Amino acid sequence: MTEPVAAAVDSLRLVDHHVHGAASGGLDAAGFAAGLSESSWPAPAGTSHLDSQIGFAVRRWCAPVLDLPPHVDVPDYLERRRVLGPAEVTRRFLTASGIGCFLVETGYRADEILGPAEMASAASTPTEPASAEEVVRLESVAEDVAAAGTDASGFAAAFAAALDERARGAVGLKSVIAYRYGLDFDPEPPDPGEVRRAAGQWLRAGGRLTDPVLLRHLLWVGVERGLPLQFHVGYGDTDLTLHRSDPSLMTGFLRRVQDRQVPIMLLHCYPYHRTAAYLAAAFPHVYLDVGLAINYAGSRSAAVVAESLEVAPFAKVLFSSDAWGPPELHHLGALLWRRAMTELLGAWVSSGDWSSADAVRVAAMVGAGNARRVYALGER
Repeated sequence: MTEPVAAAVDSLRLVDHHVHGAASGGLDAAGFAAGLSESSWPAPAGTSHLDSQIGFAVRRWCAPVLDLPPHVDVPDYLERRRVLGPAEVTRRFLTASGIGCFLVETGYRADEILGPAEMASAASTPTEPASAEEVVRLESVAEDVAAAGTDASGFAAAFAAALDERARGAVGLKSVIAYRYGLDFDPEPPDPGEVRRAAGQWLRAGGRLTDPVLLRHLLWVGVERGLPLQFHVGYGDTDLTLHRSDPSLMTGFLRRVQDRQVPIMLLHCYPYHRTAAYLAAAFPHVYLDVGLAINYAGSRSAAVVAESLEVAPFAKVLFSSDAWGPPELHHLGALLWRRAMTELLGAWVSSGDWSSADAVRVAAMVGAGNARRVYALGER
């Protein structure tokens, strides 16, 4: 009874609705280990970040893609990567992932990673071409505007014009307000005077954008564009104050924008993925994924995926790898998601709780269909 489910999940051409580019150059041992950790700090002396669920998952599931045995030692793994070279390593992992479309967020260290067109090219085969679209980070656009030169009175207009230009070919927008301030922000849009005063202070001080008034302003300008708006939620690096990234803190904003019919995409979400699932069930415009957590949970990823499917409507859950840097993460995110869905849906079919047809249909929705609908990919 479960064979059709396994076959359907395995054959899906996934849409990775939130992802970053693979590393554009080679990675040494330190760079590779750093790419498999959200910590900004090296591992304690005598230990390794690779002694983790994600490190073990890479050695188990990624080694065979490089023609190595599962669980190969790290030095042998890194040597094989070096011999093959970054382009071949990336090609192997992206094509093995079975991801047919990447929605690439380009606002973070873009000079170190492949852009959307390069991702599509590396993931394509003669029989299975891949595609990629861009997701624009609001804060990066604002910082580019400041770097190009503007004054306080001209900031709002300059940002709006720059966003229009950057978003012209994009399928979505993203905010990292969870990092820069927190999700406990004032849900109301700031008035023009507040924006002008805050812009003046920021432009004089310089640095990255952390002012809560301006961050709120960017959100509302983004809402006006009508594109799906992604929010980093939960698990992330040490720049984050975790308890302020609980998505329930932005409930006021969700209520405030509901009538705008702008899809709000809650990304990653762990350990607040059950909260995000509740919000997706409660609000018609809220969606979620557990992308980043899948890779970092490794052999426990099925438990995280299962929890995300407890109360969320299945039309509100999307697949994401949130991979950045080592292309192992793009492949691993897809592989672990497929393993989790096959295990979970197969068990529900075997128990008689679900029909095989429903399981296949839900897998297709979460793996690709929901993203194609929400981001209007079929219209491009």
